[in-house]
Amino acid sequence: EVQLVESGGGSVQTGGSLRLSCAVSGFTFDDFAIGWFRQVPGKEREGVVCISSTDGGLFYEDSVKDRFTISSDNAKNTVYLQMNSLKPEDTAVYYCAILIMATRCPRPPNLYPQFEYWGQGTLVTVSE
Repeated sequence: EVQLVESGGGSVQTGGSLRLSCAVSGFTFDDFAIGWFRQVPGKEREGVVCISSTDGGLFYEDSVKDRFTISSDNAKNTVYLQMNSLKPEDTAVYYCAILIMATRCPRPPNLYPQFEYWGQGTLVTVSE
């Protein structure tokens, strides 16, 4: 069974940094697309960024392009989201999700149903 576990969330002040991790198990880390999403209460889950073998970093959210970086360590079956210059509007529960047997990231619209497995989420809180 494919499982994803996020970690690294926490509370930071504006301008701070966090690195989220998404550890994947039950799957050979090959031909995949892993995306990071975020959700605040009362709003839809939105795509942030995705990585695959052909998409080094496909950003779904323009507001984070110059501040967030996605990377993967295939030896550790882990994908990272480095978040710098955090702002209060980045506050959300962050989820990672995977589409297996894929070489490219899903494209909008309707990203949510295109990913097959999801983690439980990790909370990021950015204060003023």
